[in-house]
Amino acid sequence: MKLSESNIEEELKKLPGWSLKNDKLHKEFQFDNFNQAFGFMTRAAMEIEKMNHHPEWFNVYNRITVELTTHDAGGITDNDVNLARILNSLF
Repeated sequence: MKLSESNIEEELKKLPGWSLKNDKLHKEFQFDNFNQAFGFMTRAAMEIEKMNHHPEWFNVYNRITVELTTHDAGGITDNDVNLARILNSLF
């Protein structure tokens, strides 16, 4: 189920580095080099597959930009918040 704007704002307070951008949870992760960034993506992919909830993400060298939304629900859901927590824990 899609979260309300107030629920999203409350969850963002508990998600360091995440913001709301274009109606999606948004964060940019920066690493020392490409190997670290790619390693993060690999570790994250294992968790993402378990959830069957796939992010929109983009990698350039040592940076990964992640945007989370649930297309089927038409917005941000608990799955997006949970995935944001997981990604933060892997960082």
